[in-house]
Amino acid sequence: MAIYLDNAATTPIAPEVVETMIPILRDGFGNPSSTHSFGRKAKALIETSRRSIAKHINCKPSEIIFTSGGTEADNMAINSAVHKMNVTHIITSKIEHHAVGHTAMNLKNVEGIKISYVKIDEKGNVDLKDLERLLQKKDKTLVSLMHANNEIATLLPIKKVSQLCRKYNALFHSDTVQTMAHYSFNLEELDIDYITCAGHKFHGPKGTGFLYVNKKVILESFIHGGAQERGLRGGTENVAGIVGLSKAMDLAYENLNQHQKHVQTLKTYMINELKNIFKNIDFHGEIDPEKSLYTVLNVCFPKTNKSNMLLFTLDLKGIAVSGGSACSSGSSVGSHVLSGIDADLTRPNARFSFSRYTTREEIDFALDQVKTVFEKTLV
Repeated sequence: MAIYLDNAATTPIAPEVVETMIPILRDGFGNPSSTHSFGRKAKALIETSRRSIAKHINCKPSEIIFTSGGTEADNMAINSAVHKMNVTHIITSKIEHHAVGHTAMNLKNVEGIKISYVKIDEKGNVDLKDLERLLQKKDKTLVSLMHANNEIATLLPIKKVSQLCRKYNALFHSDTVQTMAHYSFNLEELDIDYITCAGHKFHGPKGTGFLYVNKKVILESFIHGGAQERGLRGGTENVAGIVGLSKAMDLAYENLNQHQKHVQTLKTYMINELKNIFKNIDFHGEIDPEKSLYTVLNVCFPKTNKSNMLLFTLDLKGIAVSGGSACSSGSSVGSHVLSGIDADLTRPNARFSFSRYTTREEIDFALDQVKTVFEKTLV
């Protein structure tokens, strides 16, 4: 039996999304930039998808730029803020996704952009008083803080941060890759400049995503070579992928409340069962449903004499989980997120992440295997 509990890394594509994409892969092969009927049909599919996505998050279709995913969208937003909006100061945190952290550091090294790191507590919560202190500096500033941490699940009070940014005339970018299509967004009410999306985080295809850019903000072309996406993102569009992304978002928002309830119930159940199994168990990040992303649970297990073999052993037993971000799986330095919250790195940790397809039976099987792994290895 193989149980997939690494949905924060990627989700299985929804069957309905596959069914939607197949006819386009087969028949809708026209280049959207071509003026003949094949091209016009492909272009129409893109624009229909753009309008549908914009409707879901209550923004204008012209504020949606299709990208290859979240990393490209984050890079595009942060670089544009510096090059087109005259930002000289970036405020971020030490537990952001590398798509943000490494981009900011590159701008510091290459262009001398100043970086400030807002204080966070042991659960990964942003210190809003410290953020306000940093915002009082007179530099043209971009705040880049993710909506939910992809490793420890802690949610950002995104509306409060938005209000602080507006109070001090700062731009605000939030990596919403883990929360898009898992929470409602009303971008007419949420005053934000950039948010990002990757379709494969909510049962869409890999290689597709978008950047939302507030109509008040000037955007820089990040990929040159063509006039696609109104001249802002060169390259022939991934038509089938964009349509698949739109379909995945339709499915997510059609039954959002039901999905939220189902997944949160599984997460709460797993938390309680782990507490029953282990006397000494902790959880990285917030686990309060009001403060925590319902799809992610980062578990800090008791010390064992085989801590470094935990993920491998679970995999052998049919449980697919991770130790953190899949984008950092080749790193030899461990999780920068856990280091950033001063977690006890001598204890083994595992990130379990769920989707609407996860079942109670799968959680029970995973719990049984976890219990077996630890039965003879506790220190």
